[in-house]
Amino acid sequence: NLTRLHIGPINLAVERGECVSISGRSGSGKSVVLRAIADLDPHEGEVLLEGQACSSMPAPQWRRQVTYVAAESGWWEETVRQHFADDTDFSALFPRVGIDPQAADAPVHHLSTGERQRLALVRALCLDSKVLLLDEPTSALDPDSVRMVEGLLRERLAAGVAILLVTHDAEQAQRLGTRHLHLTEGRLEEVAA
Repeated sequence: NLTRLHIGPINLAVERGECVSISGRSGSGKSVVLRAIADLDPHEGEVLLEGQACSSMPAPQWRRQVTYVAAESGWWEETVRQHFADDTDFSALFPRVGIDPQAADAPVHHLSTGERQRLALVRALCLDSKVLLLDEPTSALDPDSVRMVEGLLRERLAAGVAILLVTHDAEQAQRLGTRHLHLTEGRLEEVAA
């Protein structure tokens, strides 16, 4: 019974290793759904992770396990490195998304939109979350970068991570999603594959 603004009530279960895609027209509330699940915005109803209610734990603890990656993620420090843990192996991580490890020392404002988008995803993957809430994670990427990102997401799915994927790319939804939902008038409806 998750409800936020004009969305809901929503009842949805996502299993480990499952990717559920969400489509809908712009402004229909897809991001609102993800932000409510991530407990970033006030909402009514309850969200559970392995039987434990979001309301029963501190917000930072919830968000480390249920991680939201916005289409345009926030960057609050000057350099890329400052957004990662001190022990991050940039030479292992960054090439996985087609970025030179030396970008760790670059000022964030020097990066392209696509580079910021890929690095925001890598930053989220470093948390080893149980659930990824991805809002248009490849919208600014070229086809080769999309393939790299989708490869990483498939690895996470194989490791048991659950993914809710908001995308306008129907082909991407088919490639990654095991179930497909469409948001219309505040309700999620199953779409035949």
